[in-house]
Amino acid sequence: MTDPSDTFATPRVAAGALFFDDDGRVLLVHPTYKDTWDVPGGYVERGESPAAACRREVAEELRLDRMPRRLLSVDWAPSEAEGDKLLFLFDCGPLGDDEHRIQLDGKELDKWQWVHRDELDNFVLSRISERIRSTVDSQSAYLEHGRPPRSSN
Repeated sequence: MTDPSDTFATPRVAAGALFFDDDGRVLLVHPTYKDTWDVPGGYVERGESPAAACRREVAEELRLDRMPRRLLSVDWAPSEAEGDKLLFLFDCGPLGDDEHRIQLDGKELDKWQWVHRDELDNFVLSRISERIRSTVDSQSAYLEHGRPPRSSN
């Protein structure tokens, strides 16, 4: 008999932080191991909650201790290379004076920048810009491939 757990989804889970400035621009970071930019964040470790992972990643990447304020979206975004994925985006509040405290290690991240939503496609992969825009624009916190799911009616 087949173990029913063999059919259960075991997605990779990642958590990202969205920071906005007073002009509505989003904070992006540049990983040294990619040609594109991304939001601060990363994969959730075994036994870790997505919110705790977001806080840990922001501390590791930006050297800031920021507790996520609220969940903005969850995106089901499987990929051929990595299988099923669930991607959480959290509102981590305004940076205020913390902007001047950002410290990048230069090994994993080498730059950060405020980017207007109309310029996202020049910095991040289209699936990431779609996710950010849908998260900001949508009334739904649930996304599939970066977009609110369509009704089948």
